[in-house]
Amino acid sequence: MPFLMQLQDVEEAGRLAPFSADIRPGEIVHLVGPNGAGKSTLLARMAGLSTGPGQVKLNGRPLNDWLAQELARHRAYLSQHQMPPFAMPVWHYLSLHLQDDAQNGLLTTIAEKLGLGDKLGRQVNHISGGEWQRVRLAAVILQIHRQANTSGQLLLLDEPMNSLDVAQQAALDRLLSELCASGIAVVMSSHDLNHTLRHAHRSWLICRGETIACGSTAEVLSEENLTAAYAID
Repeated sequence: MPFLMQLQDVEEAGRLAPFSADIRPGEIVHLVGPNGAGKSTLLARMAGLSTGPGQVKLNGRPLNDWLAQELARHRAYLSQHQMPPFAMPVWHYLSLHLQDDAQNGLLTTIAEKLGLGDKLGRQVNHISGGEWQRVRLAAVILQIHRQANTSGQLLLLDEPMNSLDVAQQAALDRLLSELCASGIAVVMSSHDLNHTLRHAHRSWLICRGETIACGSTAEVLSEENLTAAYAID
C-alpha cells in the first residue's frame, strides 16, 4: 500500500530531533510521550503550519508545494487550544467546515453522534469548554469526511480527548473508526496509554524531542521503552 504521508528528518531546534516515519491510508497512529516531548510541534509540522529542516510529503508531494486551500481539502487539523470565534450559532460554525454545502444532513448526524444535537442553535461563545471541544472535533471531522469531501485523507488531532467524559470518548472512537474504514488516516496525540493499546494500529513514542520507538503499538509500548520515556523505576 502506498504511503499517504512521509516524514524525513523533520526537526525543530530545541524541540524536536530529526524524526522520520510514514503514514498509510486507513490507519490510526497515536503519538505518545510525556509533557514537553514535542508532540504538538510534530503535529503542527505535519499539518503544514510550520516549516524547518527535513521534509514532509503528502501523496508524494512536499507539503510546502501545497496551496492552503488545496491542503485543507485533503487534511484537517485540531490544535490543542483554540478560543471560540465571535458569536455565531454552533450549526453555522460547523457549516463553515463543510466542503459540500448540500451535506447538512451529515452535519446533523456528526453533531448528534458527539452529543451536540441540542446545542446547534447555541452561540459558540456561550457553551462549556467540553462542548466547545466536541464542536471543534465535529468541525474537523466534517472537513475531511468522505461523504462531503471525496478528497479527505488525513485527520491530525492534538489531544482530542481533553475535556471529554468516558461516553464522549467512546463516541469519538467510533467516529474515528468509521473514518479509518473509509480510508482516512488519523494521527493523534494521547496521554492515555491504555487507550492507545486498545485503539492505535501503530504508535510513535518520543521524549524530549527524541524518538524512543515507532512501530506496532504493542512493540512500542514495551516496558523497556516506557521506562526510557517516562523514567519509570
